[in-house]
Amino acid sequence: MVTVALDSGTVVPVTTALAAAVVAVACIAALRRARLEQDRAAQRAETEQRDRRGELERREQRLAEREERLDADRARLHERSAGVTAAEERLDAERTRLAGVAEERRAVLERAAGLSAEAAKAELVRGIENEAKREAARTVRDIEAEARREAETRARGIVALAIQRIAGPQTAESVVSVLHLPHDDMKGRIIGREGRNIRTFEAVTGVNLIVDDTPEAVLLSCFDPMRREIGRLTLEALVADGRIHPHRIEDVFERCRHEVERGCRRAGEDAVVELGITDMHPELVALLGKLRFRTSYGQNVLKHLVESAHVAGMLAAELRLPAPLLKRCALLHDVGKALGHDVEGSHAVIGADLARRYGECDDVVHAIEAHHDEVEMRSVEAVLTQAADAISGGRPGARREAPELYVKRLARLEEIARAHPGVDRVFAMQAGRELRVMVLPELVDDVQAHVIARDVAKQVEAELTYPGQIRVTVVRESRATEYAR
Repeated sequence: MVTVALDSGTVVPVTTALAAAVVAVACIAALRRARLEQDRAAQRAETEQRDRRGELERREQRLAEREERLDADRARLHERSAGVTAAEERLDAERTRLAGVAEERRAVLERAAGLSAEAAKAELVRGIENEAKREAARTVRDIEAEARREAETRARGIVALAIQRIAGPQTAESVVSVLHLPHDDMKGRIIGREGRNIRTFEAVTGVNLIVDDTPEAVLLSCFDPMRREIGRLTLEALVADGRIHPHRIEDVFERCRHEVERGCRRAGEDAVVELGITDMHPELVALLGKLRFRTSYGQNVLKHLVESAHVAGMLAAELRLPAPLLKRCALLHDVGKALGHDVEGSHAVIGADLARRYGECDDVVHAIEAHHDEVEMRSVEAVLTQAADAISGGRPGARREAPELYVKRLARLEEIARAHPGVDRVFAMQAGRELRVMVLPELVDDVQAHVIARDVAKQVEAELTYPGQIRVTVVRESRATEYAR
């Protein structure tokens, strides 16, 4: 018994002969299906071949059309090149003709002008060069004038800003200190028996002690402000203690001297710390502190140095320069004044020697020695140090002129103007900042009035020293007066 699986999936039992027949039938069916599949594949291949052949034919047709168009374009380009060649030949002929015409014209111009072409060309070039130079000179002059105006405006703004921001108080210069006493009986103890106390005090301190009829007060007079301050503190301590005798005077003087020296050192350290300078030699700091007792035209020198350093820092910031170096230069520019008359020479030279001795750099030393033009300035730091010094000393309210010098300056102003012929009256006005000159109209005309104003201004500049500027105004007035009766 054999089982056979049909295509439908059914399994049926058959005999051996029948099974062989069934297998044969199955094989035949499989062969038919194979042939059908082969026929379909042959049909698909033939269809694809026909499609490819058609595509190739279409491509060949497009290539043929492109070749035809290229041939047509090539023919047109050939025609155009032939036309261009002919045009170039015509242009060459025209150039030749124009060159001949230009040569004939140049010959005619040379005969008419009497110059060769090279000479005419050189003349033309010279004219163009001169014109270009004049234009360049005018342009440079305009640019320089504009730059100068802008620079002056900017400089005035910087200086005005620095003066506005730095406006410290003014200190009056004085050579006398007043010490108030608890009662007038203390005057006798200060003088001592046969004046020995007051003589010892003056000999030890170097300060003149004036005991007069002023109630409950004595005067201490000395041109050295530091010595005067030590004397004042000494006398104040003696009066407070009540024990006044020569030996006590010497002990108290030594103690007060050391106290003032310590105070000077603290003042110098405070100034350096305020400006952010931390690596200055201690001796220079001590010399700066001594300047707290020094004044110049009523302006405290130490405050002037600190103020100048701040101004220098502002100027450096505006000009994109290193501010610490400028502050250092400005702070030390008057350090030579701390030695007073102990050393001969200008305070600028003395200060430069001190700075060099205590290890300051060459830029600082040069700025110190050049701030009064005693040596030629060779650096920007020196120029700005001088400018900061001038700003601090010349700003309104910084310094006070002595009354005697002020009166002498006004008198000299009037004398200078009155010395010119034709001047009738002279008035110094606005604290000496304006000079009003009245001239006789019958002796001085308008042109001569301008000449007098200019001459007076020049003479004032040459002879006098003054802050700011002085305006000279010459007034020429003619009046005609009649009376109706």
